[in-house]
Amino acid sequence: MKLISASDVAKHDSQKSCWMIIHGKVYDLTNFLEEHPGGKKILLKYAGKDATEAFDPIHPKDIIAKYLPPEVCLGEIDVSTIVAEKKEETPEEKARQLAIQNKPHISEMLNLHDFEAVAKQVLRADAWAYYSSGADDEITLRENHNAFHRIWLKPRVMVNVTHVDMSTKLLGYDSSFPLYITACALGKLGHPEGEVILTRAANKQKIIQLLPTLASCSLDEMVNASVVGQILFYQLYVNSDRKISEQIVRTAEAKGCKALFITVDAPQLGRREKDMRQKFVINPPDMQDDKDLKTRDEGAARAISKFIDPGLCWEDIKWFKSITRMPIIIKGIQSAEDSVLAWQHGCQGIVISNHGGRQLDTSPSAIEILPSAIAALKAAGADLNKFEVYIDGGIRRGSDIFKAIALGAKAVGLGRPTLYGMSTYGEAGVERVLQLLKDEFEMVMRLMGVTSIDQITPDMVDIRNLGNHISTVPRDYLSSGVYDKMLPRRSKL
Repeated sequence: MKLISASDVAKHDSQKSCWMIIHGKVYDLTNFLEEHPGGKKILLKYAGKDATEAFDPIHPKDIIAKYLPPEVCLGEIDVSTIVAEKKEETPEEKARQLAIQNKPHISEMLNLHDFEAVAKQVLRADAWAYYSSGADDEITLRENHNAFHRIWLKPRVMVNVTHVDMSTKLLGYDSSFPLYITACALGKLGHPEGEVILTRAANKQKIIQLLPTLASCSLDEMVNASVVGQILFYQLYVNSDRKISEQIVRTAEAKGCKALFITVDAPQLGRREKDMRQKFVINPPDMQDDKDLKTRDEGAARAISKFIDPGLCWEDIKWFKSITRMPIIIKGIQSAEDSVLAWQHGCQGIVISNHGGRQLDTSPSAIEILPSAIAALKAAGADLNKFEVYIDGGIRRGSDIFKAIALGAKAVGLGRPTLYGMSTYGEAGVERVLQLLKDEFEMVMRLMGVTSIDQITPDMVDIRNLGNHISTVPRDYLSSGVYDKMLPRRSKL
């Protein structure tokens, strides 16, 4: 392959000719500027330079080879011509590095909020903004967690709970307890290895991982990180180009994924203002174009998701069933009515979810919708042994899992806490997050007087206050202590 000097690359630093270095190779991305989902400005920022550090957290390594013609690769960079740039460490970066050095020992992490508190200190500002942000005023983000506090447990005593079996089956596949790692994008923002850490931790804890469309790792990397017999599901954002969606679905099935979770709650991305503000930090005023106001404030979330099809509708389920034999789960259900429609259209299950509070603010929590969805499905004649209902959003305690199972969920999905565990302590952090929940769940089962999942029933919880959003509930100091407040932009003067 042709060797190209760094000085030659540096000459191509404009919109007319945009070259950049990624993983030691030189690419001409001039013709791709207008098509880049994140906008051309971020590409132009790295025109004539090495963009590897910015590229890695957002993209799988094979994305260029997959979606751009081979001729965009001009050759390899001559490493002998590279002059290392001395980077000035900012006060913020110095504080972050100090926090990394002084973080508590992992054994001191006693609950999921502890991981979030440490992650807030050790993550870069853009990564924290992306992971932690919710839509608008973040009311639903907080409600997802708070709603569990309005459900009270009704324990029974004098039951032999010497042996407790937490195991269950999701779509017929074994799981050590009723929880799976749900799909979260951009894992490498938190750790250089990205989502493969979640894959390995899921295997260690004998639970299922839902692989994300927008992972920083490629599908091959995640699948290769699994072991023989490990069960993986696949989450799909439907592309406006259905040929691309078909290719993705067929590839996921060929790679061994056992179920297809179609995300349906993102025809347009919500306004995640913490994340959006980072765009102004990354692209300072002299790089912003006032004629491009619509895209300059989008943030990482919107930039990576412009391909999502806003025209997705119930009639499309028939097409999906024609291109895959995987069971289809609709992810993002937010009403009893849509729960029934998913069953009527031949799906094998649903995930009741508001996208972690990142889409429509003041939409209800999944745990609040769950009882009405179960009731509507039963009234419509659905067999809940064959049509499975999951929820995600706000799960932080083993008691939250118990409450969801009692109200009819087959299992719960866990997202942000796995990212916080990964970002702070790597694979060991994710394993500890999962083990803490598993231990808590076992404890709650014992204290509730049950020894197996099938013994958990609706009469074990009191939900009379669940729908009352203005009721007084106990103050959750752990949650409020790690919540990152929404703040307006302040002048630097």
